[in-house]
This record gives sequence, structure tokens and C-alpha cells, in this order.
Amino acid sequence: MKTLHFKATLLICFIGIHLGHAQIEKAPPREEGEGPWSQLIIRGVTVIDGTLSPPIGPVDIVVENNRIASVEVVGFPGLDINPNRRPKLKPGGKELNAEGMYLLPGFVDTHAHIGGTSQGTTAEYVFKLWMAHGITTICDPGCGNGIDWVVDQKKKSANNEITAPRIKAYNWFGNSLNGERGRGDITTPEAAREWVRANAKKGADGIKFGGGLPEVMTAALDENKKLGLRSKTHHAQLYVGRWNVLNSARAGLTSMEHWYGLPEALFDDRTVQNYSLDYNYQNEQDRFGEAGQLWAQAAKPYSEKWNSVMNELLSLDFSISPTMVIYEANRDLQRARRAEWHESYTLPSLWDFYAPSKQSHGSYWHFWGTEQEIDWKQNYQLWMTFLNEYKNRGGRVTVGTDAGFIYQLYGFAYPREMELLREAGFHPLEVIKAATLNGAEALGMADEIGTVKVGKFADFVIVEENPLVNLKVLYGTGAIKLMEDNTVARVGGVKYTIKDGIIYDAKKLLEDVKRIVEKAKADANYEIVQPGMKGE
Repeated sequence: MKTLHFKATLLICFIGIHLGHAQIEKAPPREEGEGPWSQLIIRGVTVIDGTLSPPIGPVDIVVENNRIASVEVVGFPGLDINPNRRPKLKPGGKELNAEGMYLLPGFVDTHAHIGGTSQGTTAEYVFKLWMAHGITTICDPGCGNGIDWVVDQKKKSANNEITAPRIKAYNWFGNSLNGERGRGDITTPEAAREWVRANAKKGADGIKFGGGLPEVMTAALDENKKLGLRSKTHHAQLYVGRWNVLNSARAGLTSMEHWYGLPEALFDDRTVQNYSLDYNYQNEQDRFGEAGQLWAQAAKPYSEKWNSVMNELLSLDFSISPTMVIYEANRDLQRARRAEWHESYTLPSLWDFYAPSKQSHGSYWHFWGTEQEIDWKQNYQLWMTFLNEYKNRGGRVTVGTDAGFIYQLYGFAYPREMELLREAGFHPLEVIKAATLNGAEALGMADEIGTVKVGKFADFVIVEENPLVNLKVLYGTGAIKLMEDNTVARVGGVKYTIKDGIIYDAKKLLEDVKRIVEKAKADANYEIVQPGMKGE
């Protein structure tokens, strides 16, 4: 056996996460899914509607022409349903028997890169992993495959020509708009405004920033807001000393990514992160290792400074997409590397991309150890305290994953992010709201998706187990359960993902992904091995 080495230097742009414009293979024409029909009736489900309302069932949901036409309570738990109470199926319609199952609005991933050439992925691979986990809408922050590529896939998804979630395209600020690599060299307000207008004409839904000169950021955000588009920022440490989360929110930014720039806004006894004096930003173990010490340098929870920053962000209706999952390897590297889905669902090229490297983004395991993990565990405690209180005071926190890096796999990272919100103190109903309605609001789509409501698109997740009891049932690999006969079984995994009234068998989508991975391994005579072990 041999391992492959597909390592390639990514386009290092401000923060080193931009994927460049070497485009991956587009999704093939859709062959999966049943429908759509003129009418679809989903029978007997228990609905968790995304609004914090408790579950209710049994319910029949009627879909007509891709819109929810009615939501009818048709009985009581434990009793037979009176057929006379049920909505009638019209000629040519479709019934889906989902009795005993749970239905939720389609999930929204507010930070979802559509793969990359350095990872060796294809759009089909990424899209099917998302759809298999109930993710029916994503925001691509940065459009690493190029704005034209992403807009093309967005249109095809909207027309259901491909098997893919709905796509919102947030182009990387400074990207070339003619298919060439972006240089990130916009240095004047006039140039910023010109680029923003051109980006909108390309069909972008918004902009992903990495920071910038204050006058450039101010101009770009102002112009973007005038055009009615949305925005998000990873506040890169290269700029955060001059432009943090508060600066962005005041200038009109609609959402922050990760948490960079937030601790810096909370500094009350310093103006700069306590960098080691031999720190080098291009050394990612420096960057991520010392980032794990940042929250401890911020104002203490519930202090005057902490409260003032939070309250101002709340007043600006500011969204937070924390993507806690993408940093989880920092607090437990072994757990992230040995996740059970890697063997069957992680491409060999992607596995190789994750391995320690000095040049590939998110592969900063130069000598990651106990000290770094302890720093990050403490970092998470403080970060989670802020997020939970922000939610408690009415703030919008969404579910985003940033998967494809740092041992986090597309699709599988989503329920893990939900679990981390639960760890932060969110009630399971609040977690579901973050994954559905909050995501829809953050992307400006709440009139179309995010809740089970008459008039909205027919985007649903159906699962056989109650996700409020155990969020692990949302993983494609399900959850382990001891049955009444003392046997051990795997239960859960999304049963059906419904987008635009089209029913996708989620488990079949995962089987497709498994075949893609098996073929890649066979073609390369490949096996997953651990760094420093045989086969390297």
C-alpha cells in the first residue's frame, strides 16, 4: 500500500484560508431524489418547527408546487388517527408515510466551503455529504472555486438540475472577477466601492472579508449595504489591531465568522494580543496555538466592558457564526483524527491534506501537545459563555462548520457543531433554531426557509429518532443504542432530506459517497494511515 501526497500550497490571502480559483469538478446532472409532485403529503410526523415551539404530532404536512400549503394536526399520541381528519391526496400526488418520525426545517450551514483542489474533492462529494445530513441551504464564504463557478452551481441547484443544497455566494473581497486569482490589493475607498458594485453584477449574494485598511473596509461595507447585500468577516490578526468586530458591526457588517476580533474588542487592559516575541503569522502552529490563549486576555464575563460590547452588538442586530467545530481538534486532536466516519467517508486526498504540513492551511500539527489543548479547552469555556449569554439576550447565533479543514468532514461536522452549542448551554430547541431560523435570518432568507410555516419552501429533515433527546442521531453514522432485547444497534441518521419538495434518501446519498471514496482508494492503492506509521 502507499499513501498519496496531494499537498499544495493554498493561495495565502490575508488569513490563509482562501482556496484560490483552481476549480473543482462541478456536480453532475441530478439522478437522485423522487419528485417533485404537484402535491406531496407527509403523513403522521412529529414537527419541531424551528421557532422554539415544543414538538407537536401527529401532523400531516401538505406541499403544493414546492410550497407548504397546510400543516394539519391530525390526532393525538398513542391513538389511532381518524382518516376523516386528514387532508386528501389529489390525483397525481404523493404520500410519504412518516408516522413516528420527526420532521424539522431544512438545516442551514452559514459557513460552508464547496471543497477545493488542494483537498482533491468534487462538488458531488461535498454536496451529497451535506444533503445526507439534512443541510438544504449553505453559504459559501469566499467562493474559492470562483464566483462564476459558484453562481453556476447556485442556479443549477435552484432549478434542481443537480443534487445540492441552495447556495448563497459570498465572494472573497478583492477576488478577481474575471476568473483569475484575487490579489487582495484594494487599497483605496474608490477601488473598494468599484469592486463591490462589480461583485454584485456578477450575481454574488454578499462578501466575505478578512479584514483590511479601515477606510477600505468602511467604504466597501457602506457600498455593499446600499446594494442590499450581506457580509461576513474573519477578522484576521493582520488587521485586527486596527479593525475588530465592533468596527465591522458599526460599519454595517451583518455577520462575523469564528471568533477572531471579538476578544480583541473585549480587551480592557491591553491593545494587542500577547504574542510571543518570536511569533510568525505564517507559522500556523504559532497562529493557532497562541489564538488559544486569546479569550483569557479579554475582559472577564459579565464585567462592564464585556457587557458593553455584547449590548452594542445586540443593538446592531449582529449575527455570529462561531464554527466551534472547526477548532475542536485544537482541544482534542486524537478525537478529531479518529472520528469513526473517516474510514468510509473521507477521501484519501482529503486525509492527506489534513496531515501535518508547514504550507497547507489547517495542518499545523508541528508538535501539538497537552499545553495547547489545555489552552484551547479554557478558550472554549470563555467563548461558549459569551455565545450562550448573547443568545439569552436575544442575539442571533447560527450553525456554520467551515468543514474540509482540520479533520472536520463536510456534513458530519454539522451535528457536531450543534452538540457544541448544546455544550455551551443552548437548550436543544435553541440549537434547532440556530440551525434553521437563525441561519435563514442571517442569510436574509427567513421569508422562504427556516421554519415549518405555510408559504415557505418545502425544505425538511426527517429522522426516525428524536434529535432533542440525542443530537447524535443526526450523524450519518447514527448513534449506538442498547435495544430492549439487549442487542446493540445503530439508530438514527437522517432518513429523508427534502428540498423543494423532492425526497432524497439520505442513506443512499451516503452510500454514493462511500463508493466515491472506495473508488479513490482503489485507484490509488491507498489506505488511511497515521502520521509516522507504516505507509508514509
